[in-house]
Parts: sequence; C-alpha cells; structure tokens
Amino acid sequence: MFGRMNRRYDTVVVGGGPAGMGAALGALDAGAGKVLVLERDGEAGGILNQCIHAGFGLQYFREELTGPEYAERFLAQVIDRDIDVMPSSYVTGLAVDSEGTKQVRVLNERAGLASIEAASVVLAMGCRERTRGSIRIPGTRPAGVLTAGLAQKLVNQKGYLPGKRVAILGSGDIGLIMARRLTLEGAEVVGVFELMPYSNGLNRNVVQCLDDYDIPMHLSTTVVEIHGRDRLEAITVAPVDAHLQPQLDKARKVPCDTLLLSIGLIPDNELARQIGIQLDPVTGGPVVSSTLETSLPGVFACGNVLHVHDVVDYVTAESLRAGGFAGEWSREIRRPKDSIQLVPGNNVRYCVPHTLSPDREHTVFMRVKQRVEPARLRVGGLMEKTLRFVIPAEMISLKIQPEMLDRFHGDRLTIDIDPA
Repeated sequence: MFGRMNRRYDTVVVGGGPAGMGAALGALDAGAGKVLVLERDGEAGGILNQCIHAGFGLQYFREELTGPEYAERFLAQVIDRDIDVMPSSYVTGLAVDSEGTKQVRVLNERAGLASIEAASVVLAMGCRERTRGSIRIPGTRPAGVLTAGLAQKLVNQKGYLPGKRVAILGSGDIGLIMARRLTLEGAEVVGVFELMPYSNGLNRNVVQCLDDYDIPMHLSTTVVEIHGRDRLEAITVAPVDAHLQPQLDKARKVPCDTLLLSIGLIPDNELARQIGIQLDPVTGGPVVSSTLETSLPGVFACGNVLHVHDVVDYVTAESLRAGGFAGEWSREIRRPKDSIQLVPGNNVRYCVPHTLSPDREHTVFMRVKQRVEPARLRVGGLMEKTLRFVIPAEMISLKIQPEMLDRFHGDRLTIDIDPA
C-alpha cells in the first residue's frame, strides 16, 4: 500500500480521511483501475484518529464506534483492495492539459517532488478550525489560548493536559466533546460561552457532554478580552444584544488558565481556490453538480471540503457517490448535464448539490438559518414533509426521486422550510 508511487492513475484522491477513503472505494466500485490516495499526515484516517469518543457509525454500520475504529474499517477495505495510499504527501498544484488530463503535483518525503497523471481527481481535504485571528478578540497573547481540535490532539494523542481551569468559546461539537473530555481528566470547565442564542453543536452532545456533567453553557455571550502575559489568567465575557453586539456594561471577568476556541470550521480549499474552481460563498466549498463535479471538468469534491458535515456517516455516503462519479469519468462515462438549479428558499442557508438532473435519485444536504419547531419542508410544488424540529447545528438530508423531477417543468427548484 505504501510502496512506489506510480506516475499515472485513473483516479487520484486528495485527502486520506473518511471522505478520501470513501471516495477511493467508490471510484474502484465504479470501475477505475488504479486509484491513489494522497494524505499529508503520516497515516490515513484524518481527524478521526484523534476522536477517541464513541458515537460514529450509528447510521452507516448500525453500531457505535470510536473515531479510530470507524477509520480502521475503511482503511482495511482500502488495503484489501490494493488502493495505493501515500502518506506525508502534500499536493502543491493541479494542472489540466488541452485533452483534459490532470497533472497533480505532489511533494512526498520519500519520492520528492513528483507529477502524477490522472483522468479524474477527487478533492477530500477536509476542513480546518477558525482561530483567534478570525474573530479578533482583543487583549494580550499569552499561552493557553488554542483551538478545541488542537486541545483534543494534545490530550488524546500526546497525553498532555493543556490546562486545569478551562473556558470554552463557541459551542461547536469539538468544543462540547472537549468539555467532557477535560472534565474526565480532572480539569475544571468553568463554562461554554456561545455568541448565538442557540448551540452550534449536535443536541446529543449538549446533553451528553454538558448537561450530564453540570457544565454551564451561556448563550448570547462572548469573550471580549483576554488577560495575562506569559500565561492566560482570565477572560472578560459579556452578553450580546439582538444585533450580536457586546453589552460591555454587563461584562464580567472569569479567571481561567486555558481558553479553547470552538468557533466553527472552514473547508480547506486553498487548492481549489488556486486552480480557479468556483466556490460557494455560503459553504466555503466548491459549487458542484449532482455528480459532485466542480466547475473544473473531471474534478470532484466531497466531505468537509465541500461543506462542513456534522455526522461522519453523511461524509461516507457522499464520498462514495463522488468517488463513483469520478471512477465513471476515468472510464469516459459522462452523465447528462444538469438542467435544474436548486435554490435555497425561506430559512434555508444552503443546499448541496447546487444543480439536479431528472435522470436519477438525489441526496440533498441543507442547513437552516433559524430554529423552527415543528417545521414544514417544501420542495417547490412537488412534495411537503413535516419535521419535528430543525436547528442550524444539525444538517438535513433529503431524497429527491426522479419521478418527482419528471413532474417539474422549470429550471429553478426552490426548497423552503417554514413553521408547520
């Protein structure tokens, strides 16, 4: 698996996390002959390798697994099916010649700088965390301010406790999970402070990671200043008004030696931006057709590099489809062009994919802007569905059948989610 890198592949997958491994398997299932996975870390698995908590695989495997267990199941399939995996490999560029062949430029610690020819490429680079610089918290720059994902890696993989009295800004899932993890390791979590009037994590994580451990979450509250010179000594927090502006007259100081930032994830799309792929300003990921093909023909995208998912099982399902279409492309199989644009309507923040074709079933992912309970989901005049509740933190998936689209005669299909 980790042998000599060939110079030509049918499909090259950039990223060896759950999306990348799923895409590689999907490409092979669709008939691609040689498939290569390029992974920048020293081993495949991506972020799952540091997620030692359970809760993965409930939908795909119908059982509860830890992150490493989930990754291992796919890695075993990749090995068994002779998919090449090159760890410690950095993709530095991608070029397309006049005949549509892709040249993937790779820097590998053993092979050096190489150019790999591919008929199709799948982007599966995942996402990264927003940092303090993204939100410009005023104050000094002491040690003890770090992202929740870095803290997770330090604790779970390096055996290092980043602090003893911890505050968490933002209620993303990694932050919620780390609140529980640090509590179990003996640290005191003084609170989770969330700018929005609702949690940005899965409801199950709020219950299992905060409520079960009596960790308070302060909604509509943010950090307005950081104190400390060499080491963090305290933060100042303040409630925000309806316009999300801090009410400084109600601010208070909270002593702590560590501040974890769980303020959102961003698709890791420097490569896509570099090669001129069209990006969605809402998701931060590529604009894709119903085959998950980007604006660059023969280049596909899936997983968190396309849009940030909340459940890895969704990543797997999406990446298997993307890999399948990439495998077809490598065999010169071309699907019909999409004829329907999917439009986010009332209370819908985004929809992926961005276009549809009436020739097959589609899985559409979306997020809402505001909580609605109960909710009515409407797809044009084609279907209605009642949902018990919808919240911004939890992604919604919807199957759209070809017989539904056969009844649609326009070119713009709008999805609305309103109060029921």
